[in-house]
Amino acid sequence: MDKIDIKSRKEVDFLVRRFYDQIRKHDTLGPIFNGVVKDWDTHLIHLSDFWEMILLQSGPGAGNFNPVRVHRQVDAEVDNSIEQAHFGNWLELWFETLDKYFEGENANYAKEHARRMAHMLFMRIWEARVK
Repeated sequence: MDKIDIKSRKEVDFLVRRFYDQIRKHDTLGPIFNGVVKDWDTHLIHLSDFWEMILLQSGPGAGNFNPVRVHRQVDAEVDNSIEQAHFGNWLELWFETLDKYFEGENANYAKEHARRMAHMLFMRIWEARVK
């Protein structure tokens, strides 16, 4: 398969679905995600909306997301057990998925944004625990 850049919702959805196929099977991340996500079909559409908004500045996602709140809720649901290593695992799989199928400006931005987002989300989870 030739690598392409992410230029449309079709590529965003492909990326999200391939990535979460890996997450669901991952030894460490799978139990967390599979225990929290009740409706994978709806969740994948929601995540594609998010990444379309981030990467293409389009789609139905604008104003519909609060990743900090969601990740704090997930951390509470799993007894405050999310660790920085979980975000490292998430990033590793994200980068592997991107590198397998994509290249170009938006693919690179997807990595950069994910790296910054992972750092910020872990810090916000940690802050919520110490309050």
